[in-house]
Amino acid sequence: MGTEVVMVDEVPFPPQITTTKPLSLLGQGITDIEIHFLQIKFTAIGVYLDAEIVSHLQQWKAKKASELAEYDDFFDALVSAPVEKFIRVVVIKEIKGSQYGVQLESAVRDRLAADDKYEEEEEEALEKVVEFFQSKYFKKDSVITFHFPATSNTAEIAFSTEGKEESKIKVENANVVENIKKWYLGGTRGVSPSTISFLANALSAELTK
Repeated sequence: MGTEVVMVDEVPFPPQITTTKPLSLLGQGITDIEIHFLQIKFTAIGVYLDAEIVSHLQQWKAKKASELAEYDDFFDALVSAPVEKFIRVVVIKEIKGSQYGVQLESAVRDRLAADDKYEEEEEEALEKVVEFFQSKYFKKDSVITFHFPATSNTAEIAFSTEGKEESKIKVENANVVENIKKWYLGGTRGVSPSTISFLANALSAELTK
């Protein structure tokens, strides 16, 4: 690979990263909010997937990208497919880590509660994630990564910012892990519609090859 990068809203992302094997950048987008017609961008997102993902999505082969973006079943299959996934989030607008942690917590908790899966173990696992972010400050260009291995229902979350050593936490509650994935990859309920739309287009193109 050369030194080429993919620009996601002026933020550079490598086109490929290698964890246990090379994963390709198949989804990209931002999280943002509009206040009085002014767009405020919070983060840039890159979703890296093992090319094998396509073999798990064959039943949607005939669908157009615009249709896929609306099918939460498609994204559920993407989330549950036993292939490696890696999400890289880069901070555009600085915020306190505690704010990010609370957003993640309420999204995951609401999904779990709706599915009747929010028990004591889930609450404890989620609290640890919130505590992990509590002491962090998300300066511009800080990086949060989520690594989801193919073979286990765990997640490794890492945070790095200029001038500090990278810190990591492992999440081992399968229900919490699944819903952290769904926060970013959850179709119409995902936190970043632009990422979902991009993923639908990229995977639709892969499926028609």
